[in-house]
Amino acid sequence: MDTYLFRKQIHRLPGKVIHHIPLPQPQVVEGHGSRKQIGEICRECGYKQVLLVTDQTLSGLGYERAICQALDEAGVGYTVFNEINSEPTIALIEAGRNAALGQQAECLIALGGGSVMDTCKMIAAGVKMPHRSIKSLMLKFLPVHGKTLPIIAVPSTAGTGAEITVGAVVTNSHGTKSSTVLIGLEVPHVILDSELTVHAPQKVTAACGMDALSHCVEGAISDVDIEESDMRMSEEGVRLILQHLPIVMKDPENIDARLALCRAAMYGGNAINTQLAGYVHAFAHSIGAKYHLPHGQAISLMLLPVLEYQKSACFEKYAMLARYCKLADEKASDEEASEQFLSALRQLEKQCNMDQIVSPVRADDHEELIRMIAKDSINYSAPFTFSNEDIEQVLKGVTTA
Repeated sequence: MDTYLFRKQIHRLPGKVIHHIPLPQPQVVEGHGSRKQIGEICRECGYKQVLLVTDQTLSGLGYERAICQALDEAGVGYTVFNEINSEPTIALIEAGRNAALGQQAECLIALGGGSVMDTCKMIAAGVKMPHRSIKSLMLKFLPVHGKTLPIIAVPSTAGTGAEITVGAVVTNSHGTKSSTVLIGLEVPHVILDSELTVHAPQKVTAACGMDALSHCVEGAISDVDIEESDMRMSEEGVRLILQHLPIVMKDPENIDARLALCRAAMYGGNAINTQLAGYVHAFAHSIGAKYHLPHGQAISLMLLPVLEYQKSACFEKYAMLARYCKLADEKASDEEASEQFLSALRQLEKQCNMDQIVSPVRADDHEELIRMIAKDSINYSAPFTFSNEDIEQVLKGVTTA
């Protein structure tokens, strides 16, 4: 059944709902090696016991040692929970909650990428509801009375923006992913430490950068009423990525550029919180799930096809981004400026080799993908509502067989 009319009628509803969700307002500490300040932060906040949550890869690289040393020096007790080796699962969250309760943790330190952040969010909520099963917390909206346990978020990638987003994605025992919006998420501190991203492989850096870029762009063009400060963060995120991602691709150890990308990723997280995403994500989520294509690659595959398809509805906002990023002269028409913006995105994809991604989309999968994309798009307030025919036209452009 074509849900187009229903989707068109409610397309602004998600943007109105999200404005009623209290958002984290963290103090941001940034700099190369800035995670070494965590001990002093915990001491000043009065935390006596904390749980450091990270994944097996980062733990194997020893990235948590600087934090542990800082906690030791500050006289803060801690336990390291480093069992994460996949996306968040109910079993992992339950194990983390047990560790936090056993430690009597007053704070969680989340060191890692999106999987660690989402796992930590659910642990922080679960600790406040110790008598409820983690499975019972898998609600579309999860209210936490009195806020979650506080989280000090230390992202190890510059992409998801999960350090400040109120959402978490969890895989259940059947392998199905479900998303939860936490009402009362407490993230008092975010630590942007560029040292954690310096040794990331180029492919990872590129994929994360394109993911953050998509958050900022889709935030800037969404059909949501927002504060000027939120729009400015989205615009600045786009500018930072266009300027600094090519630098990092050529010079991976450029600390200033790395830090700029960390900041842009956080701005992208703010865009998700306040402006939501759009059809780039609806297509990427569906294609990624269908063909097991990593999220950053799926985003890169669909970014330009979607943005170009909706150009006629968005050219004024594309032009606004072009002018903010100094890509277009103030005298240029909106049509000219919007094309210069899209041209800059094409150039960035080439510089990051993300234009070489081979599309897995097959023609005989279109019907299934259309249903998936239409369903996922209900979560967003895109500039306009794609009909099933619109979705198929975009899919045709990336179909290989």
